[in-house]
Amino acid sequence: MAQHPREPGRFDADDVERVETELIYDGFFALEKRRLRHRLFNGGWSETVDREVHVRRDAVGVLLYDPARDRVVLVEQVRAGALDDARSPWKLEPVAGLVEAGESPAEVARREAQEEAGCEIDELIELHRYYPSPGACTEQVTMFCGLIDSSGVGGVHGLDTEHEDILVHVMPFPDAWERLMAGHLDNAMALIGFHWLARERAGLRARS
Repeated sequence: MAQHPREPGRFDADDVERVETELIYDGFFALEKRRLRHRLFNGGWSETVDREVHVRRDAVGVLLYDPARDRVVLVEQVRAGALDDARSPWKLEPVAGLVEAGESPAEVARREAQEEAGCEIDELIELHRYYPSPGACTEQVTMFCGLIDSSGVGGVHGLDTEHEDILVHVMPFPDAWERLMAGHLDNAMALIGFHWLARERAGLRARS
């Protein structure tokens, strides 16, 4: 007999038993080994399982868009996680940063737009809040679109104290979209931000 599908969201945090947490590494990020048991969809409890989890602060991404000129602002920098990338370890991305204690995601978006791209955001639109990789990482990302005036934007930016060397690119939306479709903008923030902007672009331009 066919089983009726269960509604998602049946379980919550009370349906997981955290048996033990071991701190394996503690640096800029942390690595924990978490031992846990959880309820099973067909009833009962799982055996105890071990999972290594990358513990990170939450992050913010902001796709900077000038609706009057139909241009986006992206930043390019070397990425340690992409050192083995066949194309290049330098990645073209939306502005992004980590949330510091006491900061709201919106405050981070405005701060990082200034630090990484020299941009003042006129209007900030929250798009999504998501887990990039919930099977292995605690980080949640809040994604924004920041409406800006891109005239005069460009150059090299970043904080010396954070070893940042960031090149700012200003390009027409169609050119950036072509890069996305060709697989050259290959990070989650760009994919999420650009697909939202492709849908909303005409409306943003109509009211600029």
